[in-house]
Amino acid sequence: MLEPSQNHELPVIPAKRYFTIGEVSELCAVKPHVLRYWEQEFTELSPVKRRGNRRYYQRHDVLLIRQIRSLLYEQGYTIGGARAHLVSDLVKDDATLSKQLVHQMVGELEDILDILK
Repeated sequence: MLEPSQNHELPVIPAKRYFTIGEVSELCAVKPHVLRYWEQEFTELSPVKRRGNRRYYQRHDVLLIRQIRSLLYEQGYTIGGARAHLVSDLVKDDATLSKQLVHQMVGELEDILDILK
């Protein structure tokens, strides 16, 4: 397992639906106990739990973990700073999506208006 401070490329994420904590640990170069800790600190990170409380991460979880890892280990954020950064990113994404939806709805309403004329 590589240390977080080493500059290296992370492996490609395989085309799978679910990943075990061990697989995610290797894909993200983060130890399993760190992943469990991050689950407590970052509410956006919530793997599916099945029999025996086993965690199963999805692709979006792996991508989020890589982003958290980058914020903490490469960009020097604190846990609180990384959390705030992620929340601001989510707010920006929501605003962009809202603008796209409004634009799409206006276009559809204009089409309906043309039909009614």
